[in-house]
Amino acid sequence: MNPSLTRSQQKTICSQLGRIKLQLLYKASVHGFTGAAFHQRCDTRCPTVSVGYNVSGFIFGGYTKQPFSQSGQYVRDDQAFLFTLNKEKLLKYPVANAAYAMKMIGNSGPYFGEDLVLFSGGQPVVFNNPGSYYNFNAAEMHGNDLNLTECEVYQVEETAEFEDPWRTIIWESGKKTELKEKIRTYKPLVSSVSKARVLLIGPIGAGKSSFFNSINSVFRGHVTGQAMAGCSATSLTTQFRTYSVKDGREGKPLPIILCDTMGLEESTGAGLNVDDITSIVRGHLPDRYQFNPSAPFNLEAYGYQESPGLGDKIHCVVYVIDACKVSIMPSKLEEKLDAIRKKVNLIGIPQLVLLTKVDEACSLVAEDVRNVYKSYYIKQMMQEASARLGVPMSCVIPVKNYSEELEVNLNSDILLLSAVEQMLRFSDNYFDDISDRCGNMKSKE
Repeated sequence: MNPSLTRSQQKTICSQLGRIKLQLLYKASVHGFTGAAFHQRCDTRCPTVSVGYNVSGFIFGGYTKQPFSQSGQYVRDDQAFLFTLNKEKLLKYPVANAAYAMKMIGNSGPYFGEDLVLFSGGQPVVFNNPGSYYNFNAAEMHGNDLNLTECEVYQVEETAEFEDPWRTIIWESGKKTELKEKIRTYKPLVSSVSKARVLLIGPIGAGKSSFFNSINSVFRGHVTGQAMAGCSATSLTTQFRTYSVKDGREGKPLPIILCDTMGLEESTGAGLNVDDITSIVRGHLPDRYQFNPSAPFNLEAYGYQESPGLGDKIHCVVYVIDACKVSIMPSKLEEKLDAIRKKVNLIGIPQLVLLTKVDEACSLVAEDVRNVYKSYYIKQMMQEASARLGVPMSCVIPVKNYSEELEVNLNSDILLLSAVEQMLRFSDNYFDDISDRCGNMKSKE
């Protein structure tokens, strides 16, 4: 019995529910569009996701944590919701009156309040009455097409965590001390360069500025907020910024510069202009350059560096991606990231992916960040990020930025410092390549 939902669609639904997977219980085309067949296979199995497919190609349904029965009574569920899948996006309609979230009827399929019933009386026809206990737009949800071609019910199952972490990391204070010292004493392999320059690129709200603030916090010993960060529909970063991290409140700048950019947006003419990437990585843009989403950087712009040195160029590019949104990344945004990756590849700059908000994406990690490499779900998200951005899994690094805390945490610090260590290693790859090229040129002379 094969599910009609694709793996990608299942992941999109799972992203709303945490560390789970879907197990197909009932398929109307196999078991019949009858209440008896549905209840026989689905009663007492919970939580569940019910999915309807209509003639017009819409995919829609609902989630409930309650078991199905045939009591004829309403059942309370404050976590229930209806949804529709539009390509790879999920539109969610939460229950408006939790006391009437579900109704248990013997001769029908999944019955959400009085608002949505996936077949009844043996007929593959949807009953639809929005506004009673769920608020949704019928045209948006299923195109007002009430003729079903298929109905499926999936059981929501917790995914097992790995018995042993699949990446080795030492969660001890000595490790934090070791990582901080490695970063303090880092020296680029090219003597003319004093600091590695790392460029952060990513969608709005992914956590680019928050990552700098978090690294700054680790070395300050408490949570700071130098770079503007927060939640907004548009990018809070509108300038090209270069941030030096200091080793403590009055300490020396560390040998790494984190470069922040305007957030990427799905639509054309909004957010970071893809054509600006070449100017940034080649070192032409000055600090505090004001981005113009509708036009790329031009040679007449104030502060343009015509002949940047090696120390002005970018030595490692890091794509910052929200773990909660990997599965629902808009295709237009994915295309922009792909275009950027190709430009960066041509210039020969090493690339990493920073997967942020892993604690929000996985309840297991929220309980203890040390579970990040034990989480089956986080590994899935890292694999998907690897596939979508075209980089190996070894180039995907999960982190938890500081967003709510006032004080730093040892385990979060170790994860953040490990990410910086990888950035410096990848910068070394860039310097190695430069040295090799220079050596080859000299040998030819």
